[in-house]
Amino acid sequence: MNLVYTARFAEAASRLPKEARAKLPKALKLLAEDPRHPGLQTKKIQGLGDREIFEARLDQKIRFTFQVQGNVLILRNIDEHDACIENP
Repeated sequence: MNLVYTARFAEAASRLPKEARAKLPKALKLLAEDPRHPGLQTKKIQGLGDREIFEARLDQKIRFTFQVQGNVLILRNIDEHDACIENP
C-alpha cells in the first residue's frame, strides 16, 4: 500500500519525542506492508458516523490515525493516545 502524509501528520510527527520519532519508520513500514499487522494493534475508531478512520499503535503512549482510499493509506494525525483519538 502507498502512504500519503497530510501536512498535519508531518507537523505532529516532527513534534514527537526523539524516541517516538525513531520508532516511526518501522511502524510505517509495517503499515504499508500490512495495515492489520498485530504489532500495530489497528482498530477502527468508533463514533465517527460514516467516516472510516483507523488508529494504530506506535508505542504504549503514541497512536496515529489513517484512512484507507483504495490502495492508499492517508496518514492523518499522530499524538498521545487520548489527544490523537479525540481529533483523528
